[in-house]
Amino acid sequence: MDIVIAGGGKIGETLCQELSKEDINIVLLEKNQNRLEQIINKTDITGLTGDATDYDSLVEAGIQNCDLFIAVTPEDETNIISSVIAKKLGAAHTIARVRNPKYANRTEFIRDSLEISMVINPELEAAKLMARLLEFPESLSTETFEKGRVNIVEVRIQANSLLAGISLTQFGQRYSELLICAVTHRHETFIPSGDTVLHEGDHLYVTGEKEELNHFYREVGYKNKEIHSSLIIGGGRVTYYLLQRLSKLDMDIKVIEMDYDTAVDLSHQFPDMMIIRGDGTDQEFLNEERIEQFDAVLSLTGIDEENIINSLYAISLDVNKVITKVSRTGLLKILEDTDLQSIVTPKILITSKILKFVRSLRGAKASNVEALYRIADNKVEALQFLVKKGSQVIGKTFNELNIKENVLVAYIIRGKELIFPSGEDRIYAGDHVIVVTTYKRFDDIDDILK
Repeated sequence: MDIVIAGGGKIGETLCQELSKEDINIVLLEKNQNRLEQIINKTDITGLTGDATDYDSLVEAGIQNCDLFIAVTPEDETNIISSVIAKKLGAAHTIARVRNPKYANRTEFIRDSLEISMVINPELEAAKLMARLLEFPESLSTETFEKGRVNIVEVRIQANSLLAGISLTQFGQRYSELLICAVTHRHETFIPSGDTVLHEGDHLYVTGEKEELNHFYREVGYKNKEIHSSLIIGGGRVTYYLLQRLSKLDMDIKVIEMDYDTAVDLSHQFPDMMIIRGDGTDQEFLNEERIEQFDAVLSLTGIDEENIINSLYAISLDVNKVITKVSRTGLLKILEDTDLQSIVTPKILITSKILKFVRSLRGAKASNVEALYRIADNKVEALQFLVKKGSQVIGKTFNELNIKENVLVAYIIRGKELIFPSGEDRIYAGDHVIVVTTYKRFDDIDDILK
């Protein structure tokens, strides 16, 4: 498979790193020679210096023969124009990053009228995830399948929890409608077996329906306190998209933004919300704004270090839910041992979305990849497949299937029915199957077989 990527910024570099692991030929087109060389030295790709909208540069990059063109330069207009040119020159599929809110409600028009295969917006995806985290306040992260019917949430076993010391088999007996699909214990992440024993401090990735998860929270002693008020520090694009979602809820919201013009613009866009101009990194100012009285604090400034410090301060005040935007993936490893709750990294969300699209293009005959999420600090993938006729998994019981180790079939979705598969269950054509695995290159349901 051949992919051309235009733009070597944060997302461009992350895409080069991840897609190069997928046995894909990648050419990076980047204006800045030094930046291009930095990425080439770090990753297994080729590249050339050039403009994404320049005909000759695109032809030299091999756009006329590529399977996919991805435009992630800093300018939306450049990404749109270069995607249109790439399609005209012969690129089979195109993806354009479009971040400006003025285009947010026009993505269908951009996609359909300009023949762009996918329009991606990192800040919008981050806002969607944050809204879900406010819906599941006790989860550290959350992913949804089948339009919210199935969820995978991350929870941490607290001190004196009923979960500490029990086996997975015992967990299944207590919570028959839930399934633990992955466990992180002392920085090691694995797919558990029935004999796995849970310990204080472990991070569990639990799948189930919303009502069952809420019952689980209450049962094991989590606060399960609904979010009625939120303080948002930073008024950038993520905040704009998040306010659009939160404005539909019965929630008291206050936004603190330093820049005068941004604060005024938000106040005009969202007249029913309280927009305060001030320094969100000043703890005295936060105290004046009664930070400790909010159910949730979201630190969404453009500076990672400020977000981390603000969040740690909110946690020290025992705020129920704290969400932190972190853009630099290099910081995530360092933050593992901190008390930070939910960390959202926009470029990781977008990378997962593009990976799903790439996997679906790779000629899978037995299934389509309908969803793909990276969980447990990117160590585990959760995928949803639509099973087609001709798949090797159809018709056999799970006892008869020779499934690889470190693979868990978490759910079979058959019409309105949600099935936790047992040894005697079978998969049929038309089923939607959710698979959780430590493998990183599944693009077909048959990949679960040895």
